[in-house]
Parts: sequence; C-alpha cells; structure tokens
Amino acid sequence: MTAATPDYRLLAALLGVVQILTWGSSFYLLAILAPPIVQDTGWSAFAVTGGISIALATSALMAGTVGREINRRGGRLVLCAGVGVMILGLVALALAPSLPVYILAWVVIGAAMAATLYEAAFSMLSQVFGGEARRAITSLTLIGGFSATICWPLSALLVEAIGWRGTCAAYAGLHLLVTLPICRFGLPQPAVKTPETAEATDDTDDTAPIPWRDPRLLAVAIAGVCLVFIFSAMAMHLPSLLMAQGHTLAQAAALGAVIGPSQVGARLIEMLGGGRHSPVTTMVVSTLCVAAGLLSLSLSAPAALCLITYGMGLGLWTIARGTVPLGLFGPKPYAATMARLALPVLTVSALAPLVGLGMLPALGPTGTLLALTAIACVPLALSLFLWRQRPR
Repeated sequence: MTAATPDYRLLAALLGVVQILTWGSSFYLLAILAPPIVQDTGWSAFAVTGGISIALATSALMAGTVGREINRRGGRLVLCAGVGVMILGLVALALAPSLPVYILAWVVIGAAMAATLYEAAFSMLSQVFGGEARRAITSLTLIGGFSATICWPLSALLVEAIGWRGTCAAYAGLHLLVTLPICRFGLPQPAVKTPETAEATDDTDDTAPIPWRDPRLLAVAIAGVCLVFIFSAMAMHLPSLLMAQGHTLAQAAALGAVIGPSQVGARLIEMLGGGRHSPVTTMVVSTLCVAAGLLSLSLSAPAALCLITYGMGLGLWTIARGTVPLGLFGPKPYAATMARLALPVLTVSALAPLVGLGMLPALGPTGTLLALTAIACVPLALSLFLWRQRPR
C-alpha cells in the first residue's frame, strides 16, 4: 500500500479508460476489422480471425511472467510496458505486408494483453488497496464493460474513413497520447517487496501463487474454464440458436443486444451493494444466472427474459473472477495467483471458437443449449462448494 491511498473511484476511472482502449484495440478489434482485412489482402477469413486466438494463446503463456513482474516491480510499470508493447503490435499490424507478419503482430499484441487487461489491472488494485480492493475492482468492471459499446462504433467509423491499416495506426496513436500517459502519470506506484527486503524480513515468499493442490484454486479455475467456453460458444451461435426457435435475424440481433445492458446493470447493482456480501456469493449468483438463463432458453421460455438473466450472470462473473481469489486467498499472493488462473482460462478462450464451430452442426440447436446448460452446472456446483469454504 502507498503512504497515501488514492480514491478508489478515481483510480477505477483511470484504469477504466485504459481497459476500454486496450480491450477495444485487441480482443474486440477483429469483430469490425476482419472483413475489410480479408477483402483488402485476400488472406483467408480463418487465418485473419485466427489472429485473436493466437493473441489469447500468447497471453496465456505470458500470464505467469506478468504476475511475477507485477509482484517485483509494481502494477504501474507493468501496465506502462504492456501499453508500449501494444503500440508496437498495432503498428506492426498496420504495416503488415504479409500473413506471417500479420500473425507475428498478433503474438506481440497477445503479450501486451497479458500485461494490460483485467488480470493485470485487478492485480494493481490489489497492491494499492489490499483486502479492500473489491470496491475498486467492481467499479473498474462497470466502466470497462463499455469497451465494445464504445470501440466497435469507433472502429467502424475509422475503417470507413482511413481503412483498416489506418484504424490500427489510430489506436496506436490513442495509446501513445492517452493510455500511456494515464498509466505513467495517473496511476500510483505501490510499494513492492524487493528481493533484498524479502530476504531481510523472512525466508518465505508470501507473494507466491496458491498451489494447484488447494481445492479452492482448482474450483475457481475449473469454473472459469467452463464459463469462458460457454461465453465463447454463445457469442458464436446465439443468432443461429434464436433463429432455430422461430425468430428472424433482425429479432435475434435485437434480442442479443439485451445482454450488454444486462451485464452493466448487474455490475451496477453489485457496486451499489457496497460489498455487504461475500465475493463468493456474487459467484454463486453469477453461475446460477448463467445456468438458469441457458436452461430456460433451451425450454423455449421468453428469449428476452432468458438472455437478461444470462447477461446478468456474465456481468457478475467479470466481478467474481477478480474478487473471489482476493476474498479466498488475500492480497499478498493475488497477482501470482491471478496469473496462474489466467493460463487455463486464456488457453480455453483461444481454443473455444474452434471447438464451438462443431457444436451446432453436431448437436443441433436444442442439443447445443442443453450441452451448454450441463456445462454451466459445473461452475454452479463449484461456487456452492466455495461458498461453504469462504472465510467467515
């Protein structure tokens, strides 16, 4: 903790701007840029959209290193470095003359994602606020949830005006002029334990990650893997699933649009709750909403109500993934533990689109929904297990 702890609302707002621009120029970028890239270059759609899978896989491999560096050097320095690497990756993307260079640019962007997205931001908040970081994490997810809402229209406008290469360069410029100064001058530098200090005070490393043999860590990891697979599959197949139930494409698009506001609404309710309940309770409600939304959709209940419930679960899980490890294990091992949890979750994020492609043809609409519902029961059961294990 720093000598003068900053206002959590100001710090969450600053990090929220960072999250909006980093998510928008990495994870959400190809949703808008993929078609013009394919049209301009002639590269296959599979290769172009595969860039984000490569970035996620790279991010998973880099997660452990990033967690250790946050412990050693502090979150501010790591976030600054991550933004700098993202600038390089976006410039390489803008200039990519061939498909191999394009893929290499996504490797660079993936390394930057590990050091700039939620896990890194959550770890920094834990360093600054310790066990009281929950309010800041909740506020950050509320602001960061607007990334797609802001950056998808922005990307579309930029593509129309200056093309996809110019859009990548414009995002690099935004990071240079906005994100990097925020990280360097707007974020505090938490006190970190240097190797010399650690050796002088004790022989144990209290910042080491929680070991995998801890059943609580395994429960959080498996729940995260299941949920990220569900979210990826639903993002891919939702219009087809809704049209199979008799909705038109326009109706399916309108119904899918309720998920975003539902996420933000659930996070706002959580924030207004002021942390009066355990983070594990948030996880229980989140997983219950996801399972209930999917089950009711498979039973042909009113789609809008199903997707509102599902969206609330999705929004609450973003909070739970950051606050549950903090509540269970405390702030000292938090950064390294979050990095450890990121490895399986990001790996599944990278592979889920490829696996998900075969679900709908193999199982059909109803079978796909029932399979996803069955998968959703796993994190629900694990959250109930953690609820029994939570600190009193």
